[in-house]
Amino acid sequence: MEFIADLHIHSSYSRATSSRMDLENLYIWAQLKGIAVISTGDFTHPRWYAQLQEKLEPAEPGLYRLKDCHARAADEQVPESCRAPVRFILSVEISTIYKKNDRTRKVHSLILAPDLLAAGRLNAALQEIGNISSDGRPILGLDCKRLLDLALDASSGNVLIPAHIWTPHFSVLGSASGFDSIEECFEDLTPHIFALETGLSSDPAMNWRISMLDRFALVSNSDAHSPSKLGREANIFTCPKDYFSMMRALRDKNPAGFRGTIEFFPEEGKYHLDGHRACSQRLTPEQTRAAQGRCPACGAKVTVGVMHRVNDLADRDPGNRPHGAFDFESLIPLEEILSEIYATGPQSKKVQGAYMRLLRELGSEFEILRRRSPADLKAAGPPLLAEAITRLRAGHVALQPGYDGVYGVITVFDRDEKIAGQPRLL
Repeated sequence: MEFIADLHIHSSYSRATSSRMDLENLYIWAQLKGIAVISTGDFTHPRWYAQLQEKLEPAEPGLYRLKDCHARAADEQVPESCRAPVRFILSVEISTIYKKNDRTRKVHSLILAPDLLAAGRLNAALQEIGNISSDGRPILGLDCKRLLDLALDASSGNVLIPAHIWTPHFSVLGSASGFDSIEECFEDLTPHIFALETGLSSDPAMNWRISMLDRFALVSNSDAHSPSKLGREANIFTCPKDYFSMMRALRDKNPAGFRGTIEFFPEEGKYHLDGHRACSQRLTPEQTRAAQGRCPACGAKVTVGVMHRVNDLADRDPGNRPHGAFDFESLIPLEEILSEIYATGPQSKKVQGAYMRLLRELGSEFEILRRRSPADLKAAGPPLLAEAITRLRAGHVALQPGYDGVYGVITVFDRDEKIAGQPRLL
């Protein structure tokens, strides 16, 4: 039986993160979304680590559950239609800034741990190197290879996955401070890297253009900073629901254990194209090259986005799918679909009321977006919901790509289909 896992999120102890990112809300929102295994995030932060020790208890091997005394009250906030077991997987994102091969490197890494003792040993080692108390995502002056070495020393079960690998300023392959290969970063420890997180601004098809990535499993996660963002990207597993089976399925690229990913449309990611946010300049790679990397409006250096960077490293044409590549589904969050239908903000009372009513009637968000029939969607409403999700599943969307930190906009109804702020069908 398949289950969905989101392996990369943040707690309330990370900067620019909602105060509602506590274990109880993660537990609630995982059920609303339809996520069976949710990351804890931030296990290096002492106060968050203490909460993990206090509120979680071991479940299946390498996974944890919320203790009953905390889960009972949280369950009351979950509609019966969405209630399901939730498991937690220990994780943290580490930011490393260091000099290598005459360049300053800024790389984010996701580390997963099979138990609190393994996490605690890594925390103790990192505490000797830098301040892990100031932020849930600590910033350390540490070579990525050394970080991987420390993680493996703490436990052979620890796993390092390079995070959002194409983000321009903070990733292993990013245009501004990354490397040109995974091997350049991790050297002789590269065999311990078996999965890469593609990030919101790329999807597997973009990564398939680069043959040196073929041996890695491509994973996707939300990197959520607020509960409603959980599962905006996620992973579909079909292995036994335990840490070791999940990691083995990724390591072996086993189609019997790992089915693929749930994705943003990459154009919605905030670094998909090149650009200069201050001047509202969005550029294709071709336009950037023609402008010699400068903003057409002010002459400042533009941020080279993910599509451009993929093009630079690609050795295959678009559309080439390597042998053994996993499937993926591109979705738009349900709140965004309802926001478009109602022509009001996703956090408005109207949208939030419709969102919770749909969950009560039809089940979790993933159940609605991926499984429910058009007839069910039409009966539950609102008007145009069935048409919107039918178009989404077919990939019939309008794309306004993101750039230089500005999220893109993905819609299912184009401008010509709107009258007085409400979509209509032609």
